[in-house]
Amino acid sequence: MDTTLRDGEQTSGVSFVPHEKLMIARLLLEDLKVDRVEVASARVSDGEFEAVKMICDWAARRNLLHKVEVLGFVDGHTSVDWIQRTGCRVINLLCKGSLKHCTQQLKKTPEEHLADIINVVHYADEQDITVNVYLEDWSNGIKDSPEYVFQLMDGLRETSVKRYMLPDTLGILNPLQVIEYMRKMKKRYPNTHLDFHAHNDYDLAVSNVLAAVLSGVKGLHTTINGLGERAGNAPLASVQAILKDHFNAATNIDESRLNDVSRVVESYSGIMIPANKPIVGENVFTQVAGVHADGDNKNNLYCNDLLPERFGRKREYALGKTSGKANIRKNLEDLGLELDEDAMRKVTERIIELGDKKELVTQEDLPYIVSDVLKHGAIGEKVKLKSYFVNLAHGLKPMATLKIEINGKEYEESSGGDGQYDAFVRALRKIYKVTLGRKFPMLTNYAVTIPPGGRTDAFVQTVITWSYDEQVFRTRGLDADQTEAAIKATMKMLNLIEDEYEKSK
Repeated sequence: MDTTLRDGEQTSGVSFVPHEKLMIARLLLEDLKVDRVEVASARVSDGEFEAVKMICDWAARRNLLHKVEVLGFVDGHTSVDWIQRTGCRVINLLCKGSLKHCTQQLKKTPEEHLADIINVVHYADEQDITVNVYLEDWSNGIKDSPEYVFQLMDGLRETSVKRYMLPDTLGILNPLQVIEYMRKMKKRYPNTHLDFHAHNDYDLAVSNVLAAVLSGVKGLHTTINGLGERAGNAPLASVQAILKDHFNAATNIDESRLNDVSRVVESYSGIMIPANKPIVGENVFTQVAGVHADGDNKNNLYCNDLLPERFGRKREYALGKTSGKANIRKNLEDLGLELDEDAMRKVTERIIELGDKKELVTQEDLPYIVSDVLKHGAIGEKVKLKSYFVNLAHGLKPMATLKIEINGKEYEESSGGDGQYDAFVRALRKIYKVTLGRKFPMLTNYAVTIPPGGRTDAFVQTVITWSYDEQVFRTRGLDADQTEAAIKATMKMLNLIEDEYEKSK
C-alpha cells in the first residue's frame, strides 16, 4: 500500500491540492500498479473531501475503487459518514496500539477503547465499508505492553476487520526486533493479514520492512521518495528493488515508471530528491571514478543488478578530476568522437585541471575542450572573441563594445542594453543581422547556478538555451564572473551555429 497522499502529506511543508492528489493517485494505480493507495485522513478539510471524492469518482469508473483507502478515527459514526459521502469504500481505522496511548491520550481503559472500536466496525459494516485497523504505536505496545496488544487483537478477532496494520509509529525498531515481534504476532494469529508500516527515524525503515517480509507479513506500506512524518517512511523504489533482487519476490510494480513518478511527486511536494538517493537520485547511475568506467568497458565489471534501464534511466559517466581516460572515452563515444592516445592524454589533463577548479564539465562541453586543447577536431573555433569592454555606471545605461573574428575576418560593434550581458548580445546581433545580413539565435532561457561543491566565491555556471532554425540547444559557460560565464556560453553557441551555417551553404 502506498501512503504518499496520506502519511507522505504529513511531511513538514507538504500539501497537495486536489488535482495533484488525483494525478498522483492515477500514477500510483495505473502506471506504477501499486495494490492499494491511502489517499487522505477523514474530517481534515473541505479541500480534502473534494480530493477524495475526485479520486473515488475516477477510480469507480476504472473498477479501482476497492484499492482506494482513507484513514478514519474511532469517533462513532463521524469518520464513517465522511468517508461514505466521498464514495470511498475502505476505512483504515486508527486505534491505539499501546497501553500508554490508550490510557494517557484517550484517558480510557482497554475495555472502553475496544468497545468504541467495535462500535465503529459494526457501523461501517452496515454502510458496506471495508475496515482495516491501524494499531498506532504498535512498536512500543508490543515492547512494553504486549498483553494490551493481544487483548485488542483477541477482542477484534470475531469482527469483519480485514487487515491489521502494525506501525512503527516513532521509528524505534531495528530489524532484529521486527523479526522477534512479528513472529510473535504471526504465531498467535497465523491466519490474520498483517501489514507493516515503517518510519525512518534511525534510517532503518527499508531494513525493517525487509525484516517484516522475512517474518511473514502480507502487506507493506511505502511512500514515493520516502515522504512522511519526521524522517519519513520506507521509499517504494528501494523496497521494490530489494524485494526483487534479494528475495526474488514478485510484485505488481512497474519499475520502469518509478523514476517518472518520483519526479512528479518531487515537483508537487517541493521536497527535492537527494542526488545520492538510491534508485531515483540524480547521481546513482553516474560513474565518476575512471577505474569504474574502464571496468564497465571490460565486461561491465562495475555493474550490479540495479541496471538503470530497469527504471527508465541510463548510465552516465561524469567528467571531473577523477574521471580518467575511460570516462572521457565513454562520453566521446556517445558523441561519435574518436581520439588517439596522445589527444586523449591532453584532453584528460585539461578536464582534471577544470575539475580542480570545481568546474562542471558536461558531455556538451567535450567538443569544445577537444577543440581548445588540440586546436583541431570535431569543431573548429571559427568565431573568436578578440576583445570586449562592458561598463556599468549608476544612472547610465550599460554599454558594450566588442571585437570578434569570424572565419578570419574581424568585426567591431557597440551597443547599449538593459544589462551588461544584454548590451554584449545586442552588439553581437548588430554584427550578424546588420553587417552580415544573417540570422541570430533567439535566447529562450538563461539560468545561473553555483556548480556542485561551489561556494559564494567559487565559479558561476551559466546555462543558456537558444533557438535557431527550429532547433533548441543549450550551451554552458563557467567563470568567477557571471557576465564572463554568459559570454563564454555565447561564444560556444556562435561556434555551433557557424558550423551549421557552413554545412547549409
